[in-house]
Formats: sequence, structure tokens, C-alpha cells
Amino acid sequence: MARLILGTKPIQTTVVNPVHIFAGNRLSPQSLQARLRQKRSARYIDAMTQLDAGGHVHSTAANQALQDAIQQELPDVTVDALPLGVVSKCYLGAPYEVHTLDCTGGIVKHFKCGETLSPLMERARSLANHPTYAFIEVYSTKLIAVSASGQTAIIEA
Repeated sequence: MARLILGTKPIQTTVVNPVHIFAGNRLSPQSLQARLRQKRSARYIDAMTQLDAGGHVHSTAANQALQDAIQQELPDVTVDALPLGVVSKCYLGAPYEVHTLDCTGGIVKHFKCGETLSPLMERARSLANHPTYAFIEVYSTKLIAVSASGQTAIIEA
């Protein structure tokens, strides 16, 4: 306990939880797996597939909109269980092959053929180029391939 110095009163403070990111009840591992397996919404797919439309590379507002889309799509998933990033085929044309969204920093980057991605993202590259998938959500222990219809496939790492 703090001592009073020269008869002054201690400052009264109220501790408020500074974290405004969802911190509700954690889903059990089985419930989390079932939640992540659920079909993705058309709105979410549209947001993720607009990365080639431009703007996201230089716009913090556009990057924040992508972060918000992820939070809205998975509102019951705690921040530590959200995807670390997204990898998808790049439609900007040669020499670009794929692009990534780093969900932790909100950074969109386009990669040329043969240009190395981060190790976590690199494992999603070949799936991202497969015509069946619209994009790949990258997690620390798994990949979730999302088709244009919203169907998901979980690939354990």
C-alpha cells in the first residue's frame, strides 16, 4: 500500500479494461473448430476478394475495413484464435502471383512469382493458386481454404 507523503491524499483511480477487442467466453477447442468450419458469408468473401481492386495498399481505412470484416464474420472467436493472415491469388497480372493480408498489422502485399512469403503464409501459396479457393485463412496451426461459395476446408499444419 502506498504511503501518504506530506499529508497529501492518494490519487483515486478506477481501473477500466483497456482492451476493447472481443474477450468474452473462450470457445472450447471443439467448439472453436466447429465455428471455424462454418460457411463464410457472401459479405466477408466479397471483402476479402476485393484486395486486387487497389486502395488497400495505401489506405489505412481500407485496411481497417478488412480487419472489421474479419471481426464481424467471427464475432465469437477471441482475438488470439483469429486468422494471422489471408493469402489469395493475385489478379493484377504478371509478374504478380499471390497477395497477402497480414491481419496483425493490416498490411496488404502483392508477391511476384518466386518471391518468398513469410513461412506461415508460404504454406498457403499453392492452395491460394488453386481455382477451387477464393482465399486461404492462415492460422498458426492450420489453414482454412474458403471457396467462392463460402464453403471451408480445414488443413491442419
